Amino acid sequence: MGKRITVDPITRIEGHLRIDVEVDKGKVVKAWSSGQMWRGIEVILKGRDPRDAWVFTQRICGVCTTVHAITSVRAVENALSLEVPLNAQYVRNLVLALHALHDHIVHFYVLSALDWVDVVAALKADPAKTASLAQGLSQWPGNGKDRFKAVKGKLQALVDSGQLGPFANGYWGHPAMKLPPEVNLMAVSHYLEALDYQRKATQALAILGGKNPHIQNLSVGGVTTAINPSSDSALNMERLYWIRQLAGEVRDFVKQVYLPDVIAIGALYKDWLQYGSGVTNYLAVPDMPLDTRGTKFDVPGGTIFDGRLDSVKPFKNFNDPYFRDNITESIARAWYQGDWTRSPFEEDTVPDYTDFQEDGKYSWIKAPRFQGRPMQVGPLAQVLVGYALGDERIKAYVDDALDRVGKIAGKRPGPEALHSTPGRHLARAIRAAFLADLAIKHWELLVDNVGRGDLEIFNPPSFNKGEQMGFGFHEAPRGALSHWIVIEDGRIKNYQCVVPSTWNAGPRDEKGQPGPYEAALVDNPVADPERPLEVLRTVHSFDPCIACAVHMVDTRGREMSRVKVL
Repeated sequence: MGKRITVDPITRIEGHLRIDVEVDKGKVVKAWSSGQMWRGIEVILKGRDPRDAWVFTQRICGVCTTVHAITSVRAVENALSLEVPLNAQYVRNLVLALHALHDHIVHFYVLSALDWVDVVAALKADPAKTASLAQGLSQWPGNGKDRFKAVKGKLQALVDSGQLGPFANGYWGHPAMKLPPEVNLMAVSHYLEALDYQRKATQALAILGGKNPHIQNLSVGGVTTAINPSSDSALNMERLYWIRQLAGEVRDFVKQVYLPDVIAIGALYKDWLQYGSGVTNYLAVPDMPLDTRGTKFDVPGGTIFDGRLDSVKPFKNFNDPYFRDNITESIARAWYQGDWTRSPFEEDTVPDYTDFQEDGKYSWIKAPRFQGRPMQVGPLAQVLVGYALGDERIKAYVDDALDRVGKIAGKRPGPEALHSTPGRHLARAIRAAFLADLAIKHWELLVDNVGRGDLEIFNPPSFNKGEQMGFGFHEAPRGALSHWIVIEDGRIKNYQCVVPSTWNAGPRDEKGQPGPYEAALVDNPVADPERPLEVLRTVHSFDPCIACAVHMVDTRGREMSRVKVL
């Protein structure tokens, strides 16, 4: 019999996630993904004014705030068949792109890079050789010998002090850590720079959204961001050019640092391209609308089944029946009352906690399905869907990245290499690059439209007697997010959120089909069961977010949890 490993909670994510795996002969043979907290927003929203839902739903999470806000207003607008002025679409698109850029940078450097980068081993690096390596990857101004020498000195001081700060709990010296010291030093230096550039994205977002997190500028029917080029108290040209400057600086970091780093690290861990595929059914939704009705988009969406790019089928608009009619959620293995599989429009949310039953109910997360099948969502889904649909921008970024991986790894992989743990990281970096381009494009669209004298930002909603049903979707940083609303006499009768980490972290369904986390962990190597680094690598590659507005802290510093090996 294999060894049972329980990691509870998984750290460097948002929220509380428990992962159980069985390891036999050095690899995972079975896995369970368990969400350890109950969201409950759906219950809180019953009976409320639909126009207020976005304010509540963005409190689902302390990080993914913007995405729930925008998806909520889209759901209500869909129920009311309400068009949104072009300026409002462009402002929303800018907000979403800036939020995603912040999120993707933070995910790689702060939440995931330490699974691959041995920080302590960076002390063995030669700064001159590090500079030569980094300058061969890009012309980033921070890739100089003096910079790397200074970072190495700072790192040495941390080690000598015995207090590694944000690097304190890494698996340093783990046998699965295989990067050369110079690559480790380059990554540590870029980690520190990433902290500055994610802040620039957040700063631009706050100028548009009023604050961050929990933006303040949305409304059902548009935005509340007053636009007036001549006013000091509105979104004027000075503020618009400030946003443009910040977005440009972030774009440079993404293209010259983030994307090259992911390419280099992925190529140097080329053996990992065979691990972490799991579910190869993919779902992404279109976004960054170019018209008032949501029928033309700058970001593609659709489905792929069984990893076959020729099976791609697009979602065409904000009211696409192919999306609406094929999504269900199962609670066969989730802590809710019953064992049903239903459309989100017909669901209820009645908690019914038992305990962790590996052959029964073991998670607060439901199991979403599309046409009865588990789907992987996230940047990998969107990049593969875009590639399969022939999106020229995405195809160019993917082909160039694979060429660059091949130069380092010695052999060029094909797009199938993206079905892997490193592939999810590469897809996320590619998504950040083309979203950085689109942020500038949609800034220009907004400025041009304002320049033509159009200052409209809002189309007022009205609610009729009786029942209206609607859904809204958004391709959030972690993948396809949708909200589903039933309105009766102007009040919320039912509300359901089907979030990216529900798709990916969900448990088995009534047919026993595992969710994407569970499937992706199978066959992963585990070199040291006492330090299950490889398990973290694959789970972190999805960028989990488990109802992350709720956190636990013990101010006296007492132990709250530990890794158990049974």
